[in-house]
Order: sequence, then C-alpha cells, then structure tokens
Amino acid sequence: MKWWQNAVIYQVYPRSFQDSNGDGIGDIPGIISRLDYLEHLGVDAIWLSPVYDSPNDDNGYDISDYQAIHPDFGTMEDMDRLIVEANKRNIRIVMDLVVNHTSDEHQWFVESRRSKTNEYRDFYIWRDPVNGGPPNDLKAAFGGSAWEYDEETEQYYFHMFSKKQPDLNWENELVRQSVYTMMNYWLDKGIGGFRMDVIDLIGKLPDEKITSNGPKLHDYLQELHEATLKGRDVMTVGETWGVTPENAKLYSDTERHELSMVFQFEHVQLDEQPNQSKWDIKEIDFIEWKEVLTKWQVELKDNGWNSLFWNNHDLPRVVSRYGNDSEYRIESAKLFAILLHLMKGTPYIFQGEEIGMTNRTIESIDEVDDIESINMYNERLDEGYTHDELIHVINIKGRDNARTPMQWDDSRQAGFTMGEPWLPVQPNYKEINVDESRDSSDSILNTYRQLIKLRKDNPLVVWGDYELLLPDHPSVYAYKRSYKGKTWLIVANVSGKVEYLVSNVTNSVGDVIVSNYNKESFDPKEAVLEPYEAIVVELLD
Repeated sequence: MKWWQNAVIYQVYPRSFQDSNGDGIGDIPGIISRLDYLEHLGVDAIWLSPVYDSPNDDNGYDISDYQAIHPDFGTMEDMDRLIVEANKRNIRIVMDLVVNHTSDEHQWFVESRRSKTNEYRDFYIWRDPVNGGPPNDLKAAFGGSAWEYDEETEQYYFHMFSKKQPDLNWENELVRQSVYTMMNYWLDKGIGGFRMDVIDLIGKLPDEKITSNGPKLHDYLQELHEATLKGRDVMTVGETWGVTPENAKLYSDTERHELSMVFQFEHVQLDEQPNQSKWDIKEIDFIEWKEVLTKWQVELKDNGWNSLFWNNHDLPRVVSRYGNDSEYRIESAKLFAILLHLMKGTPYIFQGEEIGMTNRTIESIDEVDDIESINMYNERLDEGYTHDELIHVINIKGRDNARTPMQWDDSRQAGFTMGEPWLPVQPNYKEINVDESRDSSDSILNTYRQLIKLRKDNPLVVWGDYELLLPDHPSVYAYKRSYKGKTWLIVANVSGKVEYLVSNVTNSVGDVIVSNYNKESFDPKEAVLEPYEAIVVELLD
C-alpha cells in the first residue's frame, strides 16, 4: 500500500490561511503556527497552493521563479522550516506545481520575447499572424483570444489563461529537462509530492486546436516520472478538467508510471448548461449526480485511483452550493463530509470546509478580486447581461467564495490577521470559527476528525467495494462498502425535507458508526430521514 491511499490531504491556500506579520496576507510562518491544529485534525499531507515568486496576476498560478518564495509568503528558509516542522508531525508537504505555463515575467519568457533568434524563443509557442490577426480562433479560459500579439517581434504567443500566463512549449526537450531539474530541486528538499495544475494541457497542439489530452501527453508524463518521481515515495495528483474514467486509468494505473491520481470535475460541472461555460448554470439533476459519482467509484475500482473532493480554491463552498448554509448548515456540512469520506479514494479537505465555511456574498464588482470573475463580468456586460444577473452568478460560482480568510476565532478579523486582510473576512466568523468548533463535541470539525480516524482504523474504507443502492431515488444517496466479510451502509438525505425511506436491505443492523443527528439505531428497511440526515451503520448477515 502507498501512504497516500489511506491518507487525507488538506489544501492550504496560503494567502488566506494565517497571517503572521500583520500585513493582511497569509504566509508560511503563519502556516507553521497552525501545524498543531492540522495534526489534531489528523491529516497526513498539506497540498500547498503556490508560494513561488509571482506578480500575482492569477494569485500565484503565474510563476516568475520556481526556485524562489514570494516575499508576501516569507523566505526559502521559512519554506525549509515548514517542511521540517510538518514532517515532525507526520505531515507531508505537497507542492502545487504549474508547468503548463509561467508568468510573462519569468526569465525564460523575458528572454523568449527579445527576438525570434533568442535561445529561449522556442520555450514558448509563437506563431505568425494569419490574415492580419490571430493564428486561429482558440479562446482563453479567462476570456478573449488565446493568442496575444507581441509588437516587438510581430508574432503571437499562446496563452490558455491570462495573457500574463504564456504557455510553455512542451515539444521542446529543453523545456522538459528544465522542468525536471526544477522538480528534483523540490523533491530533494523532502517534499511529499506535487499537485500538478492543468497537467492535461501540456500536450496541446494549438495549431490543430487540441488543448487537452494531446497525443504526446502520456509520453511526457512517463518521461517526467522517469526523470523525477521514480524510486521516490511521493504522491502526484493531476488537475484534469476534461478527463474520463477511461483516460483517468492512463494517468493513474501504477503499471504505466505516470501519476498517483487525478482530479476529475464531472460531478462539480453538473450544474452547468451543456457545452457552455461554468457561468451558465442550471439545476442539478440529483439522480445524474449519483450516477456520475458512482461511475468513478466503479470504473476505477481495479485500475487507477480516485481523488475525492467537493471544494478547492477554484470552486464554491460545498455547504453553500449543494447544501443549506443557513438553517441546516451544520447538518448538510456533515452530510457531505460523510458521503465523501466513506467513498474509495483519497479525500481532500479545503481549508475551512471542516468548520462549514460558506460562500461570500457581494453586491458590486468592485468587491471582487478574482481575475476570472472580473473578466467574465466585463465581457458579459458588453454582451447585454445585466449587473444583477452577473453578480448573482459570481455569488454562486466565483472563485473568491473559497478564498476568504480562514476563520480561527471570534476576535477581530477572525484571528487571521492583526491588519487589514487582502480579502474581507466573512461576516459570519463570530459563529463559524475553529475555536467554537473545537469546543463542541457535536461540531462539523469533530465529525471530520471522526471520519479521518475511521479511514485510518478500517481497511474497509480504503479498500472496500462500492455498491450504489436506490439509484432512482430523487433525494436519497445510499451505498454500501464491503471488504473481507464486513459491510457498511451509508445513507444520506440530500434534501431539506423529511424523507420516508423504504429499501430492500434485508440484513440485520449492527452499530451506528456515524450519525449527524446522533441517532443510536437505524432500520434501513423502513426509516424516517430528517433534512440533510446522514448515517452510517454496519450490516450483519
């Protein structure tokens, strides 16, 4: 067994986690000061969002120096100390790695744009104009053309995201070798692995309008594994927005020597209109949602490995998006934790998820920091959408929802900073904070601690088979996990109304393992489920 197969990973968004010096920006010393909290929670690794040097056009996902720390976050000495202090607590540091693109302020790109004959020119993707305009009509993920004209050399460069994030040319062997050298620099420091940002894009062929899952992608990943990961006890997880179960197996089948696992996003895209953008939302079909989650559980059963998540720095808060963040905030936050952590795969917790932090509500675009939301707002305003329509959808799906400062206590600025935070603290921090949660045995936080311990203590959670029950029920999600003669039943009412459950489960029932309503018994043959109730019981023969 690999260590990451029964691990629980905690994502830290450094800018918003803990400020140590009063400048309103979270930093590495701040993270170090909270390691005891993460040890108490029981997590095995921290996925650390980028702390590299960056002009912060995209909050650090535009890297200008892979081997330097942004001054906002501290120094390389601070980073080295974080690795050491985390390891003392049996917590590994998994670095976020962005190698699809760099910042336009990275020295490679500064050189590349100097002239067509510069030795770094081919580190990036440059093309001549076509009919006086861009080489083709590919669009950037953050809006507008994916091609940016550079007057100095009279060519266009390619960027899948912001124009300040030019894409690296992975067809150039020097690019690949430079990336591998940098990865080994970090691995030699003793980190636990990498989360690999939009890694499915590195095999792009923009001339053929192929952006993800290009024909050489898996060749590159196998070469990367051979040059950096081989023989090391590390974890890699790839961000792959367009992945299917079939090609997820290509990434994560251990026989292929590529990645440990990938993030798939099919379940979090079911609220989007087909073939439109994330901003074109629709009601979630709950039966389809169960089908998608089940498909990934079943199809990666024997080959590959699942990553399990509801939240990250790009997604809205689960309790606001899928649950009820007012009347049933505690119940629905626990429900989504129970549903996820009892599945097969490696669970990821995004900071604040474990205390039920909620989405951020705004009224004006002036309150928005996120470049993606701002660009969408301006583009769609020009297309005739109203201010109210656009603010409404930003409040639902904007990336700032996840990025508000961590709520530690009920003191000023929620204990995040002594200064003015870079993004405002949520007004509900007096009621929703770590201190309040830690003091209550019935809190969301303690449910997370309980679930993490269950995974450590029960091989069934890590290795058990998965079977969906009641696939056509409009609001109940029920499944079984079975391993070596032991079976657990997980039942969740994902709705705000009482449900009367009738199932064909004929087993006698053993102990209640987890219940977000503190029930001491449960009869799956016939039961009343409270709003957002989730319960786990052992089934006996």
